[in-house]
Amino acid sequence: MQPNATPTNHDLAFRAADFDTLTEALDYAAQGDTGSNFYTGRGEIYASIPYRELRQQSQVLARKLLGLGLHKGDRVALVAETDPEFIRFFYACQYAGLIPVALPASVKVGAHSAYVAQLQRLLEASDAAIGVASEGYLPFLQEASEDLAIRMVEEPEAFHALPDTGLALPEVKPTDIAYIQYTSGSTRFPRGVVIEHRTAMANLQAIMQGLAMGAEDRMMSWLPYYHDMGLVGFVLVPMSAQVSIDYLDTREFAMRPRQWLNLMTKTRATISFAPSFGYDLCARRVRPGDIEQYDLSSWRVAGIGAEMIRPQTLEHFADMLEPAGFDRRAFLACYGMAECTLGISFSPLNTGFTTHHIDSDHLADHHEAVLLEESENSGRGRHFVNCGYPLPGFEVEVRDDDGRALPDWHSGVIYLRGPSVMSGYFGLPEETGHALCDDGWLNTGDIGYLADGIITITGRKKDLIIIHGRNIWPQDLEHIAETQPEVRVGDALAFSAPDHEGDELCVLVVQCRETDPNKRNNLVRRLTALVRMELSLDCYVELVAPHSLPRTSSGKLSRSKARQDFIAAHDDERLNAVAEEVRLRVATA
Repeated sequence: MQPNATPTNHDLAFRAADFDTLTEALDYAAQGDTGSNFYTGRGEIYASIPYRELRQQSQVLARKLLGLGLHKGDRVALVAETDPEFIRFFYACQYAGLIPVALPASVKVGAHSAYVAQLQRLLEASDAAIGVASEGYLPFLQEASEDLAIRMVEEPEAFHALPDTGLALPEVKPTDIAYIQYTSGSTRFPRGVVIEHRTAMANLQAIMQGLAMGAEDRMMSWLPYYHDMGLVGFVLVPMSAQVSIDYLDTREFAMRPRQWLNLMTKTRATISFAPSFGYDLCARRVRPGDIEQYDLSSWRVAGIGAEMIRPQTLEHFADMLEPAGFDRRAFLACYGMAECTLGISFSPLNTGFTTHHIDSDHLADHHEAVLLEESENSGRGRHFVNCGYPLPGFEVEVRDDDGRALPDWHSGVIYLRGPSVMSGYFGLPEETGHALCDDGWLNTGDIGYLADGIITITGRKKDLIIIHGRNIWPQDLEHIAETQPEVRVGDALAFSAPDHEGDELCVLVVQCRETDPNKRNNLVRRLTALVRMELSLDCYVELVAPHSLPRTSSGKLSRSKARQDFIAAHDDERLNAVAEEVRLRVATA
């Protein structure tokens, strides 16, 4: 018998996460009728867990975990597939006083050793006491744990089969650690963000206020649980708001992106978020004949975040789906990061997204955002999407390299302070000291500016390409590549790497599906000429096979890993050849 989806609450009074701990929030949500629903890639519901059942199951499982001799504060590694077991174990950890650590569930074909090595580093970094994975992922987790002192690494069923010891559950305090969220990879190994219960609850309250959530809302998500937007935004928020949530596995979305629209239609969900690439992938797969089967009129908040926001992508999505009832005013641009639990700023509700048309040359050279007229179509203009106002409780400053606060419209590093900021990186006091100031300010590493209280992000400090003292935004080069008919959105990465003389070389790596050598050479020459013409920059363009650009554990393209791969593949002799190739290309462009 197919389960029925959990309904909307009617009798339970709505509370916007005004609780001290996640366990207190679930205790309250369990008094209502709402919960979590899980759908197959074909849009059929295969599991439904009301919050009242989740609470009962999690408490039983919590006692079983404690029966293994685990102690409050021990870490529990969970391979974070989008299924009911992850949620059961996550909340069992909350009741047991254990600390869940979500591990990526994203092994790719031919990447067995790389995935096992990634899991091993995460297990070591978190010093996990036990590990949990489904049948499909268990061999990877067991292999990763072979040389580590982990008590038990098994499928969920093995833990459910343990005896219920009847042990008393510990008191959960607001200052206890709720979970550890590992950030996406960078030039260094991902760091474990420590989030306490009080920190999580402060952000959940702010998010609900920013979304003006109420008992009538319903959420839908295909985002992975091991990403902060998926975990906090679509596991913790719906439970803490006592609203139902409908899930589609991330891999199913990647194969059948139109299912997102089918489920939004079927469930009448009101809130769903995605990075820009999600809207782009979905719009690419929708055919004109599909439109009449969708009804997106209930979708009141279509959030965008997790990466630089592409206005053209959103405009295309809205234009295509407006006949299906999608209101472009539902777009809500946001800014967030795991170090702040999740949400930092939201654009105003029911207004759609807005942009600043900025002189990118002046921004790069003088760190000042100067507006251009929309009619100015010169190559130096670029649209930056505004990420709205800080959520309640946040203080925001933009600072220069000397730590001095900058006035409006001046670009610098964004610093934040507020109750949602992490307490530190797990087991990394030096890293924590670099990120957190003694007075509570967090150095985000993001570049942007403030204007009348609105935050606009222009890039990441670590991603900046600096050539002869000039700051180059990698997104600008990537955008040039993506304007070419052979290149899709997300097919290009730009970065700098040391050349044969030790100076910085600008590199643009582009995925190319074309096999004809003449056409490939034409694309390289064209891109070389465009970069030189639009940015006055000599750039080495390298074509690579489709699906070969590196990604972080959360699925985002990784410039830092691409840079590492490029450096590893180019010795001095090869770099000499690259330098000569750049000179020839520029001379003939």
